[in-house]
Amino acid sequence: MAHISRRRSLALAPAVTAALALTALLGPATGGASAVTPAAGNRPAPAADNDRAVVAGLERYAHPLRSAEPGGSTADLRAFGQLTRGADIVGLGEASHGSREVFTVKERLFRQLAEHEGFSAYAMEISWSAATRLNTYLSTGEGDVRQIMRDEFQDGYSLLNTEELAHLFSWMREHNRGGGHQVRVVGLDYSDADPEQYERILTWAEHNEPALAPGLRRHYAALRALPTGVAARMAAYNALPIAERKTMAKDADAAYQLLAGAGKQDAWVLQEARVIAHMAAEYTVDWSDPAQAKAASRLRDRTMAETAVWWQRQTGERIAVSAHDGHVCYETVMPEAYPVTMGADLRELAGRKYLAVGTSLYGGDYRARTATGGEGTYSVGPAAPGSNEYTLDKVRHRDFYVDLRAAGRDPVVNGWLTTARPTFVIPGRYPNDPAPSLALGRAFDVVVHLHHVRASVPVAPPK
Repeated sequence: MAHISRRRSLALAPAVTAALALTALLGPATGGASAVTPAAGNRPAPAADNDRAVVAGLERYAHPLRSAEPGGSTADLRAFGQLTRGADIVGLGEASHGSREVFTVKERLFRQLAEHEGFSAYAMEISWSAATRLNTYLSTGEGDVRQIMRDEFQDGYSLLNTEELAHLFSWMREHNRGGGHQVRVVGLDYSDADPEQYERILTWAEHNEPALAPGLRRHYAALRALPTGVAARMAAYNALPIAERKTMAKDADAAYQLLAGAGKQDAWVLQEARVIAHMAAEYTVDWSDPAQAKAASRLRDRTMAETAVWWQRQTGERIAVSAHDGHVCYETVMPEAYPVTMGADLRELAGRKYLAVGTSLYGGDYRARTATGGEGTYSVGPAAPGSNEYTLDKVRHRDFYVDLRAAGRDPVVNGWLTTARPTFVIPGRYPNDPAPSLALGRAFDVVVHLHHVRASVPVAPPK
């Protein structure tokens, strides 16, 4: 969960709460403790006596990965493409926001889906306006992708400012240059809206519903007066008195209602206004209040799911949703902070047209944010006996993906899959408790397991 104003940073000063809240993927809400609380009744299970039978059952449905690095032969991914058939939305999870191989293997998976399965969108935990700017680059080549990332991926989003994602975006640009169906990025999040987003709405109104323009300008005046630049804008927004932020939220909602009630409507303009209204509402959250933090996290997962479904239905195109495992899964591992996951909402909204793919790692390094706003590199693993990763790593392939639905037809494997065990679900902030209890078969349809990961590589500053 890379995120900003809505996420759950631990007990932080108000000015940085919104920024680090986004980073905490399964990190506690503002004001909360740092330990992840397993779901009720999901206490860790002891190591199974029938481990060999479970491993044998998993191996029957496991497909080895040639490499976690993109490029080269994709023959090893053909079965993965087949597993996604019938799904319009595929969730690509990440056990860690800050591990290189987690993102490079997701690039491999998306490239397979885009080139061979007709997928054309990669939805991410980034702001709508950041994705809009990236899409200009993807369609025209305008700008430098690393500079765009340096500009847009600030504060809680900084964990995504990596060479791994720069490589993916560069590939998407080259794919689009080749003609054929175009691929785009979708911003699922709403912690920031840049000046161009307001201008697009106002320009549309002036040309199509000019009577609305004065009211829209009035309602957006305070938001448009915020500083230019993502980090400066979010910091200034957070520093405003809560009463002022609540007034801005009322105005943002009023602007959306004006557009929603207009005689002429444009679905994309309405979506941009809806994003702004959600953003403004989030900046009114008191993250030190557990009830408000929980409600805001619940709204965020629901909104991300609705945005993905809206995009898919609006375009008619298949879409991959890239987010933390704790979002794409069906069952929450942290009910006190994330009562219902985006994955559960996607299953409700899209039915069996949604497929949840989680990632798993036996051990390695990851980057994370700290309570003071800095970043560091940390290690996790090797996985302990009795954990999900410990058993997965006994499968004879170093890296692989496995269809849990098919494997679960074996009663022994099903018993293992439906029993909650410690699982690496690494938050975007440190310190953390990365191993809450999770039943893999109730959380995911497919799992990609990696034996070892390295820390992601930040985009270098310009020379």
